[in-house]
Amino acid sequence: MSSPPTPPGSAAPPAPARPAAGQGRAGRTVSPAGLAAAVAVLLAVLVVSVVLAIGLGPSSVPPADTVRYLWAALTGGVIPAEEFAGYQVIWQIRTPRVLLAVAVGAGLSAVGVAVQAIVRNALADPFVLGVSSGASVGAVVVVVFGALAALGVYALSAGAFLGALAASALVYAVSRSRMGMTPLRLVLTGVAMAYGFQALMSVLIYLAPDGEATTMVLFWTMGGLGAATWGSLPVVAVVVLAGTLLLRRSARALDVMALGDETAASLGVDTSAVRRRLFVLTSLMTGAIVAVSGAIGFVGLIMPHLVRIAVGAAHARVLAIAPLVGAVFMVWADVVARTLVAPRELPLGVITALVGVPVFIVLMHRRGYLFGGR
Repeated sequence: MSSPPTPPGSAAPPAPARPAAGQGRAGRTVSPAGLAAAVAVLLAVLVVSVVLAIGLGPSSVPPADTVRYLWAALTGGVIPAEEFAGYQVIWQIRTPRVLLAVAVGAGLSAVGVAVQAIVRNALADPFVLGVSSGASVGAVVVVVFGALAALGVYALSAGAFLGALAASALVYAVSRSRMGMTPLRLVLTGVAMAYGFQALMSVLIYLAPDGEATTMVLFWTMGGLGAATWGSLPVVAVVVLAGTLLLRRSARALDVMALGDETAASLGVDTSAVRRRLFVLTSLMTGAIVAVSGAIGFVGLIMPHLVRIAVGAAHARVLAIAPLVGAVFMVWADVVARTLVAPRELPLGVITALVGVPVFIVLMHRRGYLFGGR
C-alpha cells in the first residue's frame, strides 16, 4: 500500500536511519530490570567460572579445596603443611592468571564495541588500528636487544606498552587531516601501519641470533597468559575497569556516531572530538592489555556482535553485557589452552581463533543481522 501524500506546506517525514554496519535490522528492547537480571546472572556465572578455572589444571583441585585456599589467602588463615604446595599453586600461579583472563577478556570486548562504532566497520576489533603490531615490535626489541633490562621481569610488558603507545601516536598523527579524523582514514592508516610494523618485526626476528628468543617472541605474538603474576595484574585491571566505565559514559555518543558523522553533527555531537578522545582511550586500554597477554584475536571482533544480537545495538546495554561475556569466554579459553595438551600450553590466540572463525561464519549467514549489508 502506498503512503498517503504529504499535505501542502508540511515537511516530508524523515527517512529511517540506516543501521550501522554490524547491527541488527531491528534492535531488541530490553527493560532496565531485564538488563540488571542479565548482569547479575553473568556475574554469578563469572564467579563460578573463576573458581572452577582456578582449580583446573594438570593437577586439579576440588572446588571446595579451591574455595578454602582462596579464603585462607584472603583472610590470613592457616593451611596444613601437607597442603602448602597445592595452596601455592592455587594462590600464586593460577589465581592471578585466571583474574588476568577476566581483565583481558572484558577489556578486549569493551574496546571492540567502541572501535566498531568509532570507525563504523563491522570487521573492526581492538587491533585494527595497528596497536598490537606496535606492541609486538616493542616486545621484539626487548627480547632481541635486551632493551629495558633494568626493569627485570617487567621489561617485556613495558616494551610492549611503549611500542603500543608509539604506534597509536603515529597512527593518530598520520590519520589527521584538515577535515578531522574520519573513520576511513583511521582504518586505512591503522591497517597500513600494522603491515609496516609486522614487516619490521619480521626483520628483527630474522636477524636475531638467538633462536630461543625468536620462539618466545612468536609465542607472545599469538597470545597467552603464562606470564601472569600478582605484580602484572593490578595495572591492567585498573585500566580495563576505568576504561570500560568511561566508554559506558560515552554510550550515547557511540550510538549517534554509529549512524554516521552527518547524523551525529545534526544531533549536536562533535564527532572529531569524540573520536579523538575515544581513540586515545581505546589505544591505552589495548596497549595495557597487549602488554600482558600478547595479541589475542577474535574476542574483540565476535563478542560485540553476539551481545548486540541478544540485547540490541544500544551501547549502554552492549557495554554492560559484553565485558562480562568476554571475561567468561576468556577464562574458559585459557583453561583449554593450558589443559588440552598438558603439560604443554597452546597459544591462547589459537583457541580464540578456532572458536571465533566458525562463530563469525554463522553470524554472516544469520538472517536479520547486517554486516554492512542493505
